[in-house]
Amino acid sequence: MKRQRLAEFLGTFTLVFAGTGAIVINAASHGAIGHAGIALTFGLVVMAMIHTFGDVSGAHFNPAVTLAFAVARRFAWRDVPGYIGAQTGGALAASILLNGLYPHNATLGATLPAGSETQSFVLELVLTAILMLTILSVSTGAKEKGITAGITIGGVVAMEAMFAGPACGASMNPARSLAPALISDHTEHLWLYLVAPVLGALLAVPLCSHLQASGCCDGQCGPDAK
Repeated sequence: MKRQRLAEFLGTFTLVFAGTGAIVINAASHGAIGHAGIALTFGLVVMAMIHTFGDVSGAHFNPAVTLAFAVARRFAWRDVPGYIGAQTGGALAASILLNGLYPHNATLGATLPAGSETQSFVLELVLTAILMLTILSVSTGAKEKGITAGITIGGVVAMEAMFAGPACGASMNPARSLAPALISDHTEHLWLYLVAPVLGALLAVPLCSHLQASGCCDGQCGPDAK
């Protein structure tokens, strides 16, 4: 499991470093990257990390994804704490590095609601449900691997960040939101970015089981199922 945890650490580090880094650098460069560029950065880094680490750890990089895979009986519960610890550690390392590089940035790319908390909560829940349903549909067991998975999942992340980012931040990932919030000390709305993505990911499991072939979410989706 050491290889898998290291892959989750490095993958989540890269996701947060590139994704929230794009937000930080966009602010520092007076909008040189732009919103579309930020959304594409998140989608591209997810796609790249799936291709890089998919055959090592399954390329979760997201506590909500790991929990949903476990609930779907595609991933062993005994491995969940190690994965979530590695993901959280990787995200924190990325935010600490960005804080060192850009100490005057106020939020370090933290996800903050543009409207009400209720609006952002519902958006994050629905966005994550769509993302997780996609992941469950294109993955084998608990592994996101291959050209189809990388392009499809990265595309969904970019699409959701493109249209919903200005409203809620389009986190869909508790580790991605936790790290910049803690390091920048902007935890006032953090709870919704921890709870809503987890609920959304869990909602995708019964949806997938009703849409896909019988047995898909009871550990029979591939050779890597636990």
